[in-house]
Amino acid sequence: PYCGVMTGSNRPPRSGHESGDSAPPQGYPGQPLGLPENGPGSLAGLGRRLGALIVDWLVAYGLAALGMTLGLIPLRALSTAVLVIWLLLGMLAVRLFEFTPGQLALGMRVASVDERLQVGLGRAAARGVLIAFVIPALFVDVDGRGIQDRVTGTAVVRR
Repeated sequence: PYCGVMTGSNRPPRSGHESGDSAPPQGYPGQPLGLPENGPGSLAGLGRRLGALIVDWLVAYGLAALGMTLGLIPLRALSTAVLVIWLLLGMLAVRLFEFTPGQLALGMRVASVDERLQVGLGRAAARGVLIAFVIPALFVDVDGRGIQDRVTGTAVVRR
């Protein structure tokens, strides 16, 4: 079934069941990306990804609260500080280690699914900004990847 993401030709992806389509239907999420069905390297589920996001947000909130306690962050800037810390933490962790603290805790990592070997700082920043807007992460393709992963050529997979 179509999940709301338009392809480059501005129409839903073909299902493989239409007449004249020579490609076989997709067998499991991640198969078109060359990922395994189960185990390490397979796509992580939505619940696990959401749990990692919550852990990362709590870590950022804790660091911002620490900064506030030390007098580095005023109370009126706490929510902005949490967002900035979350974004920087995610960018640096994904670039250096391929996972955020929450993804580490829940056994996941961000993998490049295009020809590039690693997720660079630019792609990690783009992913973070798109996730911060929330809406792009809600629109997923047939593999369950959000717009932030499609745009940056990445996928969240099991470690």
